[in-house]
Amino acid sequence: MFSALKTSEIAPFPSKVWLSSPTMHGPELEYVKEAYDTNWMSTVGENINEVENLACRKIGCQYAVALSCGTAAMHMAVKLAGVKPGEKIFCSDMTFDATVNPVVYEGGVPVFIDTEYDTWNMDPVALEKAFTLYPQVRVVVAAHLYGTPGRLDELRAICREHGAVLIEDAAESLGATYKGIQTGNFGEYNAISFNGNKIITGSSGGMYLTNSLEDANKVRKWSTQSRENAPWYQHEELGYNYRMSNVIAGVVRGQFPYLEEHIAQKKAIYYRYQEGFQGLPVQMNPFDGGNSEPNYWLSCLLIDEAAMCQQVRGEQEALFIPEHGKSCPTEILETLAKYNAEGRPIWKPMHMQPIYRNHGFVTREGNGRGKTNAYIAGGSLGMDGKPLDVGMDIFHRGLCLPSDNKMTKEQQNIIIELVRRCFE
Repeated sequence: MFSALKTSEIAPFPSKVWLSSPTMHGPELEYVKEAYDTNWMSTVGENINEVENLACRKIGCQYAVALSCGTAAMHMAVKLAGVKPGEKIFCSDMTFDATVNPVVYEGGVPVFIDTEYDTWNMDPVALEKAFTLYPQVRVVVAAHLYGTPGRLDELRAICREHGAVLIEDAAESLGATYKGIQTGNFGEYNAISFNGNKIITGSSGGMYLTNSLEDANKVRKWSTQSRENAPWYQHEELGYNYRMSNVIAGVVRGQFPYLEEHIAQKKAIYYRYQEGFQGLPVQMNPFDGGNSEPNYWLSCLLIDEAAMCQQVRGEQEALFIPEHGKSCPTEILETLAKYNAEGRPIWKPMHMQPIYRNHGFVTREGNGRGKTNAYIAGGSLGMDGKPLDVGMDIFHRGLCLPSDNKMTKEQQNIIIELVRRCFE
């Protein structure tokens, strides 16, 4: 139960409370030492074999290929999908750019699909509309934001209707399920990540997931510089140095047994925040409770529009004007930083990024363009009274809270109180 703290009780945390840092348990070091002792320090070894088996058993796919990072896995997915230079590809808009950059590696041209409020993921209505505008598109890249599955049945049905394939970026959602099935199973091509702040980690690393032996073998070949089966180094197509090292695989191998424990800890953090913020004009990042169970990787906050003080975000700076009874992400994040706690803005949507600002962007209604240098609340509204550009609105009003599974209840209570005081 959350209880308010007195002013005199709050002081900066003596050690930083992180957004989401690695949580080690001990076996990781044993497997790394095993790689060292047996001298299997390269991109082959027992740790790699075992971590691929562990991933298949957990996720329910037939094949997993351990790679250097989730971005490499996404690149292999895009390559398998046959993306060609100049080809338009539909992509999630509110995501980390590692979802999108691999499309560009192959010469593809991302077209961004707006976000929906109910899951903060790709909006199926906007996706359907996008196919009327770009009927030639044959590949869709969809991410599961902050560990929350998107509307997979609807997205897949739309893809099938238009003869498109789905690439599933499950980098943030390892352990999350949709209708009881693990994410990483829903696309024709699928990727996960073990980056340093993910639900489990290898410090780096990722995996390509598939039920196709042919695709798995292609990825194994491409990711080891496309070496042919010859007694010398023979290469007949472009290759990449993408395989996971046996050392990194040792860390991931030691982490896998703790995945469910980490998810349970993250879930408890989410619901403690939800209880602690009762009565405030805010809501937590949502999920489709009837169909999906997130992994609760990051707990996020969305401030009600009427409770937002004035805030403007430029390319690298943000300004706000304090107002009694109101707050904004900038004020809350600056307050947390003052007390030695790490928060983060919501992912800035891809269509707002300078590198992708001139690319296509599809919303439910209108074209969603405008206000890309700085967002001012009260932009254009659709027929339902909601902003046309949902991703921009969530970016404007949302933030990621400290979600480290080593955070104590006492530390979290202080963070809750600091947030509450921003609205006083």
